[in-house]
Amino acid sequence: MKFNAGEIASVIQKEIEDFRGQLQTSEVGHVVEVGDGIARVYGLASAMAGEMVEFASGVRGQVFNLEENSVGVIILGDYLKISEGEEVRTTGNLLSVPVGNALIGRVVDPLGVALDGKGPVMAEATRPLETTAPGVSGRQPVKQPLQTGIKAVDAMTPVGRGQRELIIGDRKTGKTAVAVDAIINQKGGDVICVYVSCGQRASTTAGVVEALTKAGAMDYTIVVSASASDPAPLQYIAPYAGAAIAEYFMYQGKHTLVVYDDLTRQATAYRQLSLLMRRPPGREAYPGDVFYCHSRLLERAAKLSDELGGGSMTALPIIETLEGEVSAYIPTNVISITDGQIYLEPDLFFKGVRPAINVGISVSRVGGNAQTKAMKKVAGSLRLDLAAFRELEAFAQLGTELDKATQQQLDRGYRMVELLKQPQFKPLHVADQVMSIYAGSKGYFDKVPVPQVQDAESNMLQFMRETKSEIRDTLVNTGVLDEKTENALKAALEEWRKGWEQTHAK
Repeated sequence: MKFNAGEIASVIQKEIEDFRGQLQTSEVGHVVEVGDGIARVYGLASAMAGEMVEFASGVRGQVFNLEENSVGVIILGDYLKISEGEEVRTTGNLLSVPVGNALIGRVVDPLGVALDGKGPVMAEATRPLETTAPGVSGRQPVKQPLQTGIKAVDAMTPVGRGQRELIIGDRKTGKTAVAVDAIINQKGGDVICVYVSCGQRASTTAGVVEALTKAGAMDYTIVVSASASDPAPLQYIAPYAGAAIAEYFMYQGKHTLVVYDDLTRQATAYRQLSLLMRRPPGREAYPGDVFYCHSRLLERAAKLSDELGGGSMTALPIIETLEGEVSAYIPTNVISITDGQIYLEPDLFFKGVRPAINVGISVSRVGGNAQTKAMKKVAGSLRLDLAAFRELEAFAQLGTELDKATQQQLDRGYRMVELLKQPQFKPLHVADQVMSIYAGSKGYFDKVPVPQVQDAESNMLQFMRETKSEIRDTLVNTGVLDEKTENALKAALEEWRKGWEQTHAK
């Protein structure tokens, strides 16, 4: 039997080529310099922007800068473990985060590593940290309410499923409290919540987790935490990780709510990384693409079309201002990306008006589309009435004598302000909100002394639940305040007022 040397040589050559193809799955580079959460790596010529790389010491990183002779990598872990000359391998994968039902009720870092001491997260899938936002044809209008349980928000700056509503204000004015109340109010509903703590103190995040656990909200909530002590790269990717986790549920046709607390810290972390990478600084030393950094995150919030499953992702980004400076760079950026803002004012907060929402500046660009018909009916004139009250209040401080009608308007205004106050972690059902606002705007609290308005409101809601439950049930089930229900509500409120006045008559 004769062997053909040429055939044998070609077979061996093909085998060698295939073997080489299997070997060259990853590229190896070396660390040129390392420090402050970044590394410069030489030799990764085919690395992709945003690709995950692995250092020989086991630390992971993400390709951030593609330069002529080297690659800039942000280190997602302890950069002190990495030394110069260390090997770095490409993975061929974009940076991804674990997603799925296994994360519900857990506290994780932006890479999906458990922080709550309950063992590792056994996630069923992973999802790239950054994905393209759905296009116009993949969305539908925002018209389904997402109730926050806060009277001042649901009545005057309503939030719809798929909306992006900014919470903005100075530090310690109750921004996180508004967002946490919105999460607690989803209890018993069909919304999965993701709370992203970015650059907060670990003790602050622990307090939020404790409040959510106490309220039973951790049963449907995922907490992603990158605390102030974590490296800047983790703080930078934390909001994207939260968005990816929520997106997984959204594309399954479910409804999600994501709170980014707060994007000011993320912008600061991004500025730090960019300056270390020698990207040119712009206004306030932020890089020129910091707007894109936030817009590509918030554009992912959407109400998907029915063809894509009809799921939704609602975003509540939080921005911290300095001395109420809403015209600063980052606040104006995020205001222009979002569909409205809830502005919290320190002066109102210290006066005891909590939540300290400034009605004049706060706005929802979705408006009545994100309200039930009953709420739309009773809250229609509330914003104008309160604005008129603020002007009258300023006028009355001049000590001018007022006519009876003006004094009456002023008295009702004081009671409406009192009525819109709400304790923390006590969100109200939308039916209760409708009854409270209706009673206040129609004058049923006019004879109640201002300091007693909140007690009177609690008493009225208890009366409606226990004695007139059929009216409340109608509002809960239909969300409509028709003529028949309104007449029944008027009669019930009249009955309650007589009972209250008799009990509290001096």
